[in-house]
Amino acid sequence: MLKIGKFAALAILGALAIDPAFAEDKSAAMVNGVAIPQARIDLRVKSAITQGQTDSPELRKAIREDLINVEVMAQEAAKLGLDKNADVVQQIEIARQQVLVIAFMQDYARNHPVGEDQLKQEYDQQKAMLGDKEYSARHILVETEAEARDIIAQLGKKAKFEKLAAKSRDTGTAQRGGELGWSVPRNYVPEFANAMLNLKKGEYTREPVQSKFGWHVIKLEDMRDLKVPSFEETRPKLQQRLQQQAIRKAIEELRAKAKVE
Repeated sequence: MLKIGKFAALAILGALAIDPAFAEDKSAAMVNGVAIPQARIDLRVKSAITQGQTDSPELRKAIREDLINVEVMAQEAAKLGLDKNADVVQQIEIARQQVLVIAFMQDYARNHPVGEDQLKQEYDQQKAMLGDKEYSARHILVETEAEARDIIAQLGKKAKFEKLAAKSRDTGTAQRGGELGWSVPRNYVPEFANAMLNLKKGEYTREPVQSKFGWHVIKLEDMRDLKVPSFEETRPKLQQRLQQQAIRKAIEELRAKAKVE
């Protein structure tokens, strides 16, 4: 989600405070005749609560003092004519737009909630893509097919896979004997995954496997049943992802309708 910069937020607060149109009957403080609305403090308290703080008299007092400081600085900036500075004007406008963007996304999410059927369908699709097994494999990555064939020949002469892997171009796994850890096939490029799935436990590829990264020699260490998190465990992340996708689609539709010259 978009975040408003600290000084941009101060600028927009100042602009609102100076404008009499935003004055409210119920004020929390008066600064040189300008009211700081109680609603502004309530909004800051609400934001603080969402970040884990507890509503208390001390918190409200601290927020009130902070808003008074903001108002004092904003008024002084206006007296100095800084609100007319071209860069400041643009920063205030950017901050205003950012506030509206956040409001738009929150309003869209509120009025277009992700349905339970959508969540379950997404969960089932993701679960199907993961499969029911995970695999522990090793690999040695080299630049040419000839190098890969030479490694396979050495393995045929009882050379240790882990020792040969020390020269792998995959520096992240070379020092671990080519160990890739436990993973599901979809996490690998198709050529790698297909070759691995055709191996039995303890076997290595007898033909070099080419991918966009180079040439691989792959060894399957082990396999086991995959423990997939339950729907309830993954529900929050699924909901967040689908909501984000829906908002992106809405933005794309708005952009398509907009007249851009």
